Amino acid sequence: MPKPPILHAALATLLLAALLSPVARAEKPTIVKRGTIECDLVEATPIVFHDKLYRFEYVRTRYKPNTTGKSYFHFVDVATGERTPAFAVDHNLGCAFVEGDTMYVYGVRGWDTPTIYVFWSKDLKNWQSQTAVKTPDWGLFNSSVCKDDRGYVMAFEVGRPPEVAGAPFTTRFARSKNLLDWEILDEPAVYSKEFYVACPAIRWLDGQYYMFHLAALPGSQWETVLVRSPDLVHWQKSPHNPVLAFSPEDKQIANAKLTPEEREYIAKADNRNNSDFDLCEYRGKVIITYSWGCQCGVEFLAEAHYDGSLTSFLKGYFDEAGK
Repeated sequence: MPKPPILHAALATLLLAALLSPVARAEKPTIVKRGTIECDLVEATPIVFHDKLYRFEYVRTRYKPNTTGKSYFHFVDVATGERTPAFAVDHNLGCAFVEGDTMYVYGVRGWDTPTIYVFWSKDLKNWQSQTAVKTPDWGLFNSSVCKDDRGYVMAFEVGRPPEVAGAPFTTRFARSKNLLDWEILDEPAVYSKEFYVACPAIRWLDGQYYMFHLAALPGSQWETVLVRSPDLVHWQKSPHNPVLAFSPEDKQIANAKLTPEEREYIAKADNRNNSDFDLCEYRGKVIITYSWGCQCGVEFLAEAHYDGSLTSFLKGYFDEAGK
């Protein structure tokens, strides 16, 4: 039998080496953690309104600058640090969503309650409100809203009853045409009654719902992961999970106004959690806010970013290209 040409032999060698080597996987999107921006704040939403970057914040009663004794919501102009007037007094666990010239904010009054309320404003000063989601008697917590090709979808966290929440927490979904009136979707539109799913942040892109959520690990540890679904029923986990895991970078100082006492508090804090992930695209970057700490009352608000578009960020977690 004649010998194969040298070139063919070389190609065969390269092919064999490729087949025998481990399958190369595309690198996951790179998140750069900037560090801590506030103490004792958790739920926040980075959001663009009239081409300005804001940070919606749910201000808890234990936040030291809060001298009112009550929880409330406000927005922070990220460029200037200026805060808008407080609103939604006694409401908790909020999230924000923009449609056109109107800002919408969703939250619960108290904790573990059956109702989600919506607030809306065109100037971040004057607010209207009404009931958005009313359940039979479910225990509701965090929520998140996105726009799809049929209207709007809300993901919201349920803690009880067991027949609804399964292994708490669980994410259920609702639909709306106007961001004010919502209809809860029946099962099997749920994720997931089989294991802990908390702190949803949902987005819609090219026919898929992408949802970040908090996952529980053994040893009282938590990290943020990503799943996606074409129909809110069948879900695919990212091969690059976790999206965000606790690390020493969480304790970097990203706010020069933090006091020496706050910096010491940050340095000594127990860290085993990256939760309450939320994000938006702004001027070529994905801006991310998240919380770190111990899930036991010692918690901090931190910021991170991804250099690229939201499309490339989401699709990159599923080894797909996006611009």
